[in-house]
Amino acid sequence: MGLFKKNPFGHILFLKKWLIRVAAVITHRRYKGFNKLEIEGSQILRDLPDKGVLFVSNHQTYFADVVAMFHVFNASLSGREDSIRNIGYIWKPKLNMYYVAAAETMKKSLLTKILAYAGSISIQRTWRADGQDVKRQVKMSDISNIGTALEDGWVITFPQGTTTPWKPLRKGTAHIIKKYKPIVVPVVIDGFRRSFDKKGLRIKKKGILQSMVIKEPLDIDYENDSFESIIDRLGHAIEQDPSFLKVISKADLKALEEENELRKWKLD
Repeated sequence: MGLFKKNPFGHILFLKKWLIRVAAVITHRRYKGFNKLEIEGSQILRDLPDKGVLFVSNHQTYFADVVAMFHVFNASLSGREDSIRNIGYIWKPKLNMYYVAAAETMKKSLLTKILAYAGSISIQRTWRADGQDVKRQVKMSDISNIGTALEDGWVITFPQGTTTPWKPLRKGTAHIIKKYKPIVVPVVIDGFRRSFDKKGLRIKKKGILQSMVIKEPLDIDYENDSFESIIDRLGHAIEQDPSFLKVISKADLKALEEENELRKWKLD
């Protein structure tokens, strides 16, 4: 790899590699130390092609979720079986791995700008800005950037666009699936909102069992499945449709109440 070789977004791969390495070393104990990360299905990752894969997941913190996925994905590709033991796997990280994030979030500080360089596809949210509800047109450049990332590698997206559970999935994800026809792999995470603050930067509690389940790719008829049916299937696959509402744990319920996120989702 040339010293100044760049990815399609103009990021220097040598620099990106070192950013990922350093971030992995700093964060490893968050998932294999203070807390424990239980992983299921990581062998599925090794059977996937090098590009054209879209991971869809529920969302619990801004950054801790995706950092955990970088650990798990790289560990699996290095031969680990449902484990992130021995951080040597990060010496040769997968550099064509990206995640979708709100542009306003990724511009807030030097740290978020560094995290963005490590793999963010920053998009303008059409429904929320600066803590306020808005209605904006989808920027076609955002869709194109996601398509570029899929053509180059793997993309992680959180189709609810929020860390609040059971919110409706954004239809933009279905549009991306029908337009670019990626392999769609559901991921279900848990325990992160109990471990970290909402940003996923500050450790809120130690000794928490976190989990990540990687499921088999969805069988999607890109031509004939409707946007609505794709959204319904995604919601069920990442366990975010109403049928899963009553299985929330008491610990998650308490964490949500502490963050004042429960609002109308509060259970009787």
